[in-house]
Amino acid sequence: MSARSSLNSAGFLTFTLHAHLPYVVNHGTWPHGMEWLHEAAAETYLPLLRVLGRLERDGIGLHCNLNISPVLLEQLTHPVFMTEFPNYVGRKIVAAREDEAFFLQSGEMHFAETARFWHRFFTQALEDFQALGGNIVSGFRRFHEAGLIDIITCAATHGYLPLLGTDESVRAQIRTAVDTHIRHIGQHPTGIWAPECGYRPAGLWSYPVQNQDGTPIAPAFERIGVEQALSESHLKFFFVDTHLVEDSEAIASPYELRSGVMAMRRKPAKPVQEQRSLYRPWYAAGIYEGADGKLPPTAIFPRDPRTGLQVWSGEHGYPGDGNYVDFHKKRWPGGHRYWRVTGARVDMGNKEPYYPHEAEGRVHAHAAHFAALVQDALHAAPKDSLPPILCAPFDAELFGHWWFEGPLWLEAVARLLHDNADGPQLISAAAYLKMYPPTASIAMHEGSWGAEGNNQVWLNPETSWTYTHIYPAELYVRELATGGHWKRTELGTRIAQQLCRELLLLESSDWQFLITTGAARDYAELRFLTHNEQFLELKAIWEAYEAAGELNEHQHSRLDAIQLRDGIFPDIDPALWAKGSRE
Repeated sequence: MSARSSLNSAGFLTFTLHAHLPYVVNHGTWPHGMEWLHEAAAETYLPLLRVLGRLERDGIGLHCNLNISPVLLEQLTHPVFMTEFPNYVGRKIVAAREDEAFFLQSGEMHFAETARFWHRFFTQALEDFQALGGNIVSGFRRFHEAGLIDIITCAATHGYLPLLGTDESVRAQIRTAVDTHIRHIGQHPTGIWAPECGYRPAGLWSYPVQNQDGTPIAPAFERIGVEQALSESHLKFFFVDTHLVEDSEAIASPYELRSGVMAMRRKPAKPVQEQRSLYRPWYAAGIYEGADGKLPPTAIFPRDPRTGLQVWSGEHGYPGDGNYVDFHKKRWPGGHRYWRVTGARVDMGNKEPYYPHEAEGRVHAHAAHFAALVQDALHAAPKDSLPPILCAPFDAELFGHWWFEGPLWLEAVARLLHDNADGPQLISAAAYLKMYPPTASIAMHEGSWGAEGNNQVWLNPETSWTYTHIYPAELYVRELATGGHWKRTELGTRIAQQLCRELLLLESSDWQFLITTGAARDYAELRFLTHNEQFLELKAIWEAYEAAGELNEHQHSRLDAIQLRDGIFPDIDPALWAKGSRE
């Protein structure tokens, strides 16, 4: 961080980009599966690397907090992705060339020029990928090591921490994440993106669903808070939604904003004892008891809602501008987009042609508007001993995939702030905390950045059945890990490791999210049931091995097949699930 930034009194802006996709390798291609990963790589991750490179060339750092979820790290470095991605991009290049020929023949010269635009875009993606040796993660790691971004972590498979049924499962999601991050990035992460900004304080907790077999559920029992689990893994900060700090009702969630919901529901739910500023970090109040004494408290950064509305909202924010490329209307079979948004309620048949140069002009106007919003918000922030900081968290895939011009907008914001020496400056959360640690703690209730600010996106009548499978699986793995018999042989360790992998994949919050939103419900249900069936099969294999001391040929074959399909986290440690484990 520059001396100019460290002395800055106008305040700071910290972008947080959450890059995550559920595990799709070896689980389908189109319309759901590997296509998601290929699209995100071509439209978001590689364009972000280009932005970072151009900024670096001009002596500018984005200084964002970039969360690359552990399961995404595993996928981006998986041989299947590294082999198939060039084929995907090659198909897009061929499709653009064929589109150009068609438009030239039909006399639609503007569309032919746009086809050439897509040809250049995907050719650049292929060249960038090849220049990285096929390893996109290595590109981000270089910018991290140069101090231009801070790569942070996430729960291993994006498990929604407030609803996981044991403290051991919460800790294992986090500890596996940290280990995976170190293996790929080479350093311990400074902070974490808690999936869906999900938070639960310490206290009594009871299972929210009935047992599948009809037996009575266990009575309420004490749980540690999310903040303690993070502190145990030496994670210094995480991010929470606005209402958890303001102690108010939830506003429209980012995902509601993207789909066009505008209602701002914020109003006091109960009297607030103190003014809780959104423009400073706080320590999350908690017990923080470690095995060797007191643990350091974990800091939180609240999400700013006003700037978030401008970037998330597909109807009222920047992505809804009529000049930007329309996400939904595509020309098949190649899937390229030749039309612009035109207007919020314009029928697909009336969409107008896309002009990339006109879109670029809007990027700069929107960047200037955003920079002014940030400056106004920081100027109006309550004055205290800490310089104000505005936290702007977004899904990374919003930039490039959902909002094609988004990476250019990020670059334009970075350049504007860099050129204004008297205005707010970009900073990472870790760099801010190093200079300005929190001076106060606040207690927060359970919540998320999902609809209504609670758990309802992940636990509702459409998804509750998934937890009747997750909770018994968590208890089974804890019992197996605690018993320790798996340690005796290499084969026993293999079985236990794969049980842990399937549990982590079962816990992925993506399945409930996709079921609730209906975006890919059939695929999500199939994936959940597949991992549950594989878990039960591995459970039977383990019990057969424990009884006989060996496996038959069919059992060996099935273990090999499941591990080949879902062999992520190669060094996974079942001991993390042992009862009471903190390490």
